[in-house]
Amino acid sequence: MKIVAQIKEPIHEEMELFEQKFSQSMISRVALLNKITHYIVNRKGKQMRPMFVFLVAKMVSKGSVNERTYRGASVIELIHTATLVHDDVVDDSDRRRGFFSVNALWKNKIAVLVGDYLLSKGLLLSIDNGDFDLLKIISVAVKEMSEGELLQIEKARKLDITEDIYYEIIRQKTATLIAACCSLGACAVNGTEVEVEEMRKFGELIGMAFQIKDDLFDYGSAKIGKPTGIDIKEQKMTLPLIYALNNSSPKEKAWIINSIKKHNKNSQRVKEVISFVKGKGGLEYAVNKMISYQEEALKLLNKYPESPYKSSLIAMVNYVIERKK
Repeated sequence: MKIVAQIKEPIHEEMELFEQKFSQSMISRVALLNKITHYIVNRKGKQMRPMFVFLVAKMVSKGSVNERTYRGASVIELIHTATLVHDDVVDDSDRRRGFFSVNALWKNKIAVLVGDYLLSKGLLLSIDNGDFDLLKIISVAVKEMSEGELLQIEKARKLDITEDIYYEIIRQKTATLIAACCSLGACAVNGTEVEVEEMRKFGELIGMAFQIKDDLFDYGSAKIGKPTGIDIKEQKMTLPLIYALNNSSPKEKAWIINSIKKHNKNSQRVKEVISFVKGKGGLEYAVNKMISYQEEALKLLNKYPESPYKSSLIAMVNYVIERKK
């Protein structure tokens, strides 16, 4: 968390004011809703998304933000929080960031309604202030996130994910939201069309690297601890596994597919799959892909003059691939 605090330093004041505005944006006349949204706000994560909004806005505008920036960050966070509440219902998950999820405490019906409420609050915050350009960026992201989740479900049934389909899934599921944060940061401070598009691409590249890093955690390392194999147990096709499959004999491929389809709850079999993927060089391949996304993202910052905001964005890109969890 020390690195995150250092990254946040140049936008420390903006983040404090944002937290106040974000809490206010959730307020309702219904006491139950206020109780639940208070619970959500007090269990916030690292707040990477609003940090991207403010850092990009300040880098592009050479140090200033406006009310649109705060609204944009609040809308992103409202809509993102809505999707997380709904995700926990879909996944039947009773934990979120180490705390009980909304559906675990208040049941699915209330959780779905709370998600709907947060979504509509986000939409209204943009509409009431005429921020239609910002609303479009966010709406496209939510559409793509939903498509990515459904594409993954569709492909998981057949386990026929190619590398290209995998990139499309993670681009939609993970990268598109970070891309929205970065393009929104530039758009909120009236950046040029080129700057808005460059920052969208920058966020997308970071998102791709972020998801590949998540895939790698499933295989563990000396630093992270024991491999978890959770993705294999959930029949998720990740980049190291796809690479191993593409470089296997028909017999090996049949064994892997059979293991994931029929023996994914067998811990010993999952360990054998992990060893197989490592033996085929799946982890090295994924690490190299992740680093190429990181390098491409950093290149997009070259044209901007040196500033504390640019330095923090560089640190953020590096943190994404060096984090331990």
